[in-house]
Amino acid sequence: MNDNLKMAFAAVALAVASPSLATVAFAKTNVIVGGQEMFPTKTIVENAVNSADHTTLVTAVKAAGLVDTLSSKGPFTVFAPVNAAFAELPTGTVDTLLKPENKDKLTGVLTYHVVAGRITARDLKKRIEKGHGKAVLKTVAGGTLTATLNGPNNVVIKDESGNAANITIYDVMQSNGVIHSIDQVLLPKS
Repeated sequence: MNDNLKMAFAAVALAVASPSLATVAFAKTNVIVGGQEMFPTKTIVENAVNSADHTTLVTAVKAAGLVDTLSSKGPFTVFAPVNAAFAELPTGTVDTLLKPENKDKLTGVLTYHVVAGRITARDLKKRIEKGHGKAVLKTVAGGTLTATLNGPNNVVIKDESGNAANITIYDVMQSNGVIHSIDQVLLPKS
């Protein structure tokens, strides 16, 4: 008996035994990021603005004028650095990037974290396996990121300079793509 059929039988049995528990059995919890529930029916931007862990990223996306792009149909895969990742950059880096005269550089840094398409953790692992230990991802900025495994489940994303970021929260599904939270800011080669 296949798993879907088993699940259906279990759900029917549960519904017959206790109808009030049946809705609990089918309830799917959404991923919590930055203390807030992320909804797969919302866009990347609509969810990101609610994450307390991504306020610096959201400020940067607004300053770069990327709100409309990241709210569009996509799909996009975003490797989203948390606030702590931005805080680890040299003092003054974020403030400098947020200045209007540095909009192009800021846009380059942000779009370096975006890959066209919806790439889940499972997809990343398959690409890494197929690539004999690494998967090269082309970013919207035109650069490359390299995904590798550190252990059986931890995906590491490296930039072109060899700086590495761990994915800390996987598969935050969006209506226009997927977000993976990361613990470092990735930087394109200058």
